[in-house]
Amino acid sequence: MSDEPAAALPEQLQRVHMVGIGGAGMSGLARILLARGGQVSGSDAKNGRGILELRTRGARIQIGHDPSALDQLPGGPSVVVTTHAAIPKTNPELVAARSRGIPVLLRPRVLAELMVGHRTLLIAGTHGKTSTTSMAVVALQSAGHDPSFAIGGELNESGTNAHHGNDGVFVAEADESDGSLLEYSPDVVVVTNIDVDHLDFFGSLDAYVAVFDDFADRIQPGGTLVICLDDPGAAALGGRVAQRLAARGVAVLGYGEGAYAASAPGVPNAARLISWEPRGVGAVASVVFDLPGADGAVERTISVTLPGKHMALNGIGATLGGVAVGGELSSVADGIGSFGGVHRRFEFRGSANGIDVVDDYAHHPTEVAAVLVAAREMISARASSVGRQGRVVAVFQPHLYSRTVDFADDFAAALDLADTAVVADVYGAREEPVPGVSGRLIIDRMTVPAVFAPDLSRLAGQVAELVRPGDVVLTLGAGDITMQGPEILTAIESGGGAAS
Repeated sequence: MSDEPAAALPEQLQRVHMVGIGGAGMSGLARILLARGGQVSGSDAKNGRGILELRTRGARIQIGHDPSALDQLPGGPSVVVTTHAAIPKTNPELVAARSRGIPVLLRPRVLAELMVGHRTLLIAGTHGKTSTTSMAVVALQSAGHDPSFAIGGELNESGTNAHHGNDGVFVAEADESDGSLLEYSPDVVVVTNIDVDHLDFFGSLDAYVAVFDDFADRIQPGGTLVICLDDPGAAALGGRVAQRLAARGVAVLGYGEGAYAASAPGVPNAARLISWEPRGVGAVASVVFDLPGADGAVERTISVTLPGKHMALNGIGATLGGVAVGGELSSVADGIGSFGGVHRRFEFRGSANGIDVVDDYAHHPTEVAAVLVAAREMISARASSVGRQGRVVAVFQPHLYSRTVDFADDFAAALDLADTAVVADVYGAREEPVPGVSGRLIIDRMTVPAVFAPDLSRLAGQVAELVRPGDVVLTLGAGDITMQGPEILTAIESGGGAAS
């Protein structure tokens, strides 16, 4: 790996205007552009901590969307950057940019430009991208590296979602939701899982799965594809592409216990999980690493600071990815234990009256189920020491009307893993309301006790009436349900949660 800093920005990216600059992905891109000497302007619907932080770094940001936002940089921007999902094509700044002949690029295209000259590690999959990417970044940092990175959440260690590093490695998420991961030509790819999602864009499961095959074909010769052999979708991907990738000099490696290894014949299990034990809010995994070119297999212990077997698997995938871009196995594996979490991934928000409140971004049935299972395991481990078994209380906000319709049965089954649930109304995000589609669609299919809470101003009080000491409350969803954690704690402190 080179220790030289990345090359100067290409001319087109020296003056960039970003529509929706406060978003998780866009703000990270802005940080890297600024760190590499670019001029950045932007706009967003509202102020926030991220906006203020970017201003201190030199970005010029206007609140509100208006064509005048394009005039903040001397001479105007050389390019305008936007996102497919969050910003409509009718946005006045995008309309003005096109009328002025200013190129409009999607964020992944710009991120791909910033990766040029780096050895790239990209994390893909339906679930777990942010956590796995974050673990890989922290592990590499703990091992003495200084990678550039761009992730979809803020690392608890540094409080940032992006960084311009100096050792020639770039670590990032590869988002499949709109097919934009095909902008990248990576060296190393980790695929955590493949599960049906984003049917509003792809239209069918076959089309969704196909984008991962196409992405695997974009791995550079001499690179590596890492797949989870405990996920049927990821294992099947390995089975489909291993032979043709090998013909191009791309290694395909597996990890996990190997539950679906038969779907990937010929793919070696380079990191076999032999045991996993929950400890406190995390877990300890014993893994046998058998890496190509290594002098035999070696067993390593990996400590994970977040609960759930899925997080242990994410840690193993992150370790393999970190090693594939040049990290030393022992130091990278040890570095996983330095990971302190990421914003909105099983994030502890506080305790009141013996009740814990945790926030998580889970917004797909598989993610909701994994988080609730992890919470159950955490409570069981705690009960063995305190002698009292608490309950899992899920507070879920469906995200998107289309996803609610497509997965109503699956959401109900996932939430049935809780002891009781409160379901808010749908957070529509970019979608318009659909008659007859609400949180009730999920509740009507559930078997555990559940409460419909369409009014968020009353939700905290409804939760407080349900809970009792020893319970763990989880706010779940990709919308503004994250703001309810402090409200729930206040409501509990005011008299809720007192039942025995």
